[in-house]
Amino acid sequence: MADFYRLLRPLAFALEPEVAHHAALGAARIAERFGIKPFAYTVKTRPVRVMGLDFPSPVGLAAGLDKNGEYIDALAALGFGFIEIGTITPRPQSGNPKPRLFRLPEAEAIINRMGFNNHGVDALIANVKRARYRGILGINIGKNFDTPIEKAVDDYLYCLRRVYPYASYITVNISSPNTANLRQLQSEAMIGGLLERLKEEQRRLIDTHQRYVPLAVKIAPDMTDEQIVVISEAFLQYKVDAVIATNTTISRQGVENLADADQQGGLSGAPLMQRSTEVVRQLHRILGEEVPIIAAGGIMSGADALAKINAGAKLVQLYTGLIYRGPKLINDIYKVLCGVH
Repeated sequence: MADFYRLLRPLAFALEPEVAHHAALGAARIAERFGIKPFAYTVKTRPVRVMGLDFPSPVGLAAGLDKNGEYIDALAALGFGFIEIGTITPRPQSGNPKPRLFRLPEAEAIINRMGFNNHGVDALIANVKRARYRGILGINIGKNFDTPIEKAVDDYLYCLRRVYPYASYITVNISSPNTANLRQLQSEAMIGGLLERLKEEQRRLIDTHQRYVPLAVKIAPDMTDEQIVVISEAFLQYKVDAVIATNTTISRQGVENLADADQQGGLSGAPLMQRSTEVVRQLHRILGEEVPIIAAGGIMSGADALAKINAGAKLVQLYTGLIYRGPKLINDIYKVLCGVH
């Protein structure tokens, strides 16, 4: 299986990154529909209970790969324990001008400035309804680029209400570097008000739907130690159900002088591993077992995933590692987490 992906990767990397992205997902969808499983692995890991949900395994797909929920069944066939789709916004938007996605293969990294390009929340819901997948599905929500930051909560509330009946959990994305001012929502001045409104709405939706859907918050890796303390205290105060650490970074440490390293946007992949894991460790020191941590950022091997778990994470998510290492990475992580050699 590994040889098969190594054969395909140079062909995909010969294409412009965004073209390759859609081509690969389209091919995966066709393969799944015809029952072709070139990356089918059988190794499984023990289930884990997080946010009151029973995950069949702790290895999931991070948001961003399937923004509109168009490829849920194809991605689930790769062996993930859970899938997160989005980021979705209330209204469709085209995102930032192209080119906006750049590979840095020497560092196994990607820079993106996509800008929450998506078809809008209603299109995502229609795709979720069509999917056959019945596993754990996270839906990642954001704000439209032209919504003033002072009114951002209205966009999050709108998306929360719309996706609540269809999600296993909902992620509030306040950490993308590619929507102007979005990261201000992580500040001490704004985070409390945002979380208070979201948790109030969650309580109303529980009564309406007779079902509890957990709320996770996705944070940036670029916060100072003091900012991490502040936001952690807010998570505890407002009883957030989980924190996802982390989104992409605006740092260029580890990719200096590489081609396209000066492109604007968020950096993901191997160079993010150390900093993202340190954020997980800092969060766990404050949150303990009260707010579970989902780790994302730079996971390129089973050892990387284990490092996240050892730092305090309950679950891990993949994105850039999947691009560089292929679906075999999922199986490699399962083996390490299960102690299979």
